[in-house]
Amino acid sequence: MLVTNKENLMKAAKSGYAIPALNTQGGNYDIIWAACRAAEEMRSPVILAHYVSTGAYSGHDWFVEVCKWCAGKVSVPVSIHLDHGGDFDICMEALKLGFTSLMIDGSEKPVKENAVVTNEVLKVAKCFGVPVEAEIGELLRLDNLGEVLENKNIVNPEEVKAFLELCRPDSLAIGIGNAHGYYKGEPDIHLEVLEAVRKFTDIPLVLHGCTGMKEDTIREAIKLGVAKINFGTEIRYQYVNHYEEGLKNMDHQGHSWKLSQYANNRLTEDIKDIIRLAGAEGKA
Repeated sequence: MLVTNKENLMKAAKSGYAIPALNTQGGNYDIIWAACRAAEEMRSPVILAHYVSTGAYSGHDWFVEVCKWCAGKVSVPVSIHLDHGGDFDICMEALKLGFTSLMIDGSEKPVKENAVVTNEVLKVAKCFGVPVEAEIGELLRLDNLGEVLENKNIVNPEEVKAFLELCRPDSLAIGIGNAHGYYKGEPDIHLEVLEAVRKFTDIPLVLHGCTGMKEDTIREAIKLGVAKINFGTEIRYQYVNHYEEGLKNMDHQGHSWKLSQYANNRLTEDIKDIIRLAGAEGKA
């Protein structure tokens, strides 16, 4: 059941749970179908997320078509989300292709410039009924060893307030010490920033970089208004690990579909755990 995620995120923020957003590696059927299967079995909404870079192999249109097909096979809400859209043009391309949710990431810009580009996307997306996620506080980037490559993202709540005075996205990702990739040691997550932001806005909040974050931290963030939790690194590594396990332990006889089915079954169970963590079970 293909939907936009606006109403579902608002409901989640008010009701104290979050919707899992899962990066799908550019339209990988095994991953997309695992997400939809898990959501259907758990009666949970789900967000299928797409990085521009991961569409370089398969094509952004391929991602959309696979998502539409899989969403049509289940009865729970599924949305197709552009994650970290870097500029107006890629957001417009995603809109034309049929994405039902957009993220414009102007977080590397000063607050006013970030608001300008966010408003540009909001103006057009609103005409199509497609919600827009923005970000303030640039997300940390980690190398393969978990080392921080840049450290800009623990945002001042006053900057968030200033940003929201200039634009009104449908949801907002806030930098609180979170990062893409595997953390080295325990990440220093500043939940007090979310708590401060919650005092002046009820906009649904988004937590990126959940892979490797303590589950208690994620649950506390959800209590503070986080309505969307993003998992990318864990999904892609678990999928590859399951595929490798199948190669070593299955009598696959060279049938790639048997390996795909094995990895899909295993990943479906992993995603169910994420749905439980989000508190989204039974919320469809």
